[in-house]
Amino acid sequence: MIPNITKGTRMQGLIAYLAGSGRANEHTDPHLVAGSPSIMAWHNDDELNATAAQAIARELDQAKNVLGIEVTGGHVWHCSLSLRAEEGDLTDQKWGEIAQDFMDEMGFTEASGRAPVQWVAIRHGHSKAGNDHIHIAASMVREDGTKWDSWKDFPRAQKVARDLEKKYGLEELSPTHSTRGLRPGEREASERRGATEPERRSLERKVRACATSAKDEAEFVRRIRQTGALIRPRYASGRDDVVVGYSVAERPPKGGRPVWFGGGHLAKDLALPKLRGEWQDTPLSAGEAVAEWGAAARGRRPVTVGREAHEPDPQHWERYSNEVAQLRETLRSVPLDDHATWAHVARETAGAFAAWSTATETVPGPLAAAATELSKTAQLRRYPVKPVKTVGPSARGASLLLMTATTGSGTAAQAIMLRQLLNVSKAIHDMHQANNDLRRSRQINAMVRTQLVTVANALPPVPTEQPVTAGGREAVNVTPASAVDAELAETVRRAREGLAPMNKPGSVLPPKYERSRTPTTTRTGNDRPDIER
Repeated sequence: MIPNITKGTRMQGLIAYLAGSGRANEHTDPHLVAGSPSIMAWHNDDELNATAAQAIARELDQAKNVLGIEVTGGHVWHCSLSLRAEEGDLTDQKWGEIAQDFMDEMGFTEASGRAPVQWVAIRHGHSKAGNDHIHIAASMVREDGTKWDSWKDFPRAQKVARDLEKKYGLEELSPTHSTRGLRPGEREASERRGATEPERRSLERKVRACATSAKDEAEFVRRIRQTGALIRPRYASGRDDVVVGYSVAERPPKGGRPVWFGGGHLAKDLALPKLRGEWQDTPLSAGEAVAEWGAAARGRRPVTVGREAHEPDPQHWERYSNEVAQLRETLRSVPLDDHATWAHVARETAGAFAAWSTATETVPGPLAAAATELSKTAQLRRYPVKPVKTVGPSARGASLLLMTATTGSGTAAQAIMLRQLLNVSKAIHDMHQANNDLRRSRQINAMVRTQLVTVANALPPVPTEQPVTAGGREAVNVTPASAVDAELAETVRRAREGLAPMNKPGSVLPPKYERSRTPTTTRTGNDRPDIER
């Protein structure tokens, strides 16, 4: 069950929207399923109309208006609770019980030992995506004039949702991983423009691809600009030589204005402090990065030319494919509860697919879908104080090569690389399954079956013999080719037939990791948008 919280100032506008037809006439039979006793006594579960909506809004606002209490940032608290479409529907009675328990645990009712607030829970059918859900609207002013404390309300809501999932037998979401969903307005804006996807999704993929392909911060800035996206630094207060963050935007059509997104708002693992944990950290690279940030901010040419301007050596395909194969093997020795390391591996693997997609897909396709799915494992609810940095085999070299891949049917080298990336994806799937995170394991399984198999079918067959280097020596693989090919063949066969992936004993995670010298920062504040004002 997914809680999504917004705050605002207009209770009348919120209730009118929830009781209305919706943006796309998707609201059907809006009615109350729970609420404050005084409100439920008058309105029960009859279908709401405009008159009833206005009366409910007035009752919700009564304490604020009568007592003259103002709440900084708005007194309207709005939270939707939604299920996945695959979970089906709950009854009104069940939703009512869930809403009551949720508000009790969040401290809105007399169960908190304090004066209650006025609140209602409204159900109005499925969302456009087919999700069964309810909306809770509440005043943040209690009946005695005191204020409900909204401090850390989002993590509190997540914890309460996890507890209610257990209590009511709902699908249990991961307590470890968390991603940022798209706002309805973002989807609608992209549809009006005729875009294939919201800008935040395309920018997330570009940033992920460039961050994983780059060896340092300066190269990252140049690679982002090379994709056609705009990027600008956020400097420390009063400085122009200390960059503490960044924003990116798609280049708008002529006469349009760019829409900027901060790195941390694209995805939790794409904030600048987290990216810096992956790059080379030297005084020289830091100086080059400041120069490139300045050039990007002023719209000038890049200061220097780096690896992004040159094609990688073709023989590196063999080297980096072997590195990904070694990564897959070392994953077997990493503890399943080492969430930071698993997130690190997922981030690199998602970056490889993002790089491949950026290079070859003119519209989001199976490679983009793979990058999006694996990136969900890369984003944690809580990060360690210092990020992990790999000193063993990695998928970063794969990103470097795939960033320069060409369109068409592909090559045998790409087929081998896909084989190894599939095996790492399967390791991530196995980790989620072993941790009883069945939702995530099913999503990765579905991604392989419906997306990556189509990529595999478009590539040449994977050679069954060991590749030979230019010098005539057999390349070193961590696993015999016959064994890896047999596993891949069985994985692809089962995916094509709609079967669950194979389960292999043992753990799955990367080799030796060390703490980065670059500390992360703790994000504070509420990232969620206000409701429409």
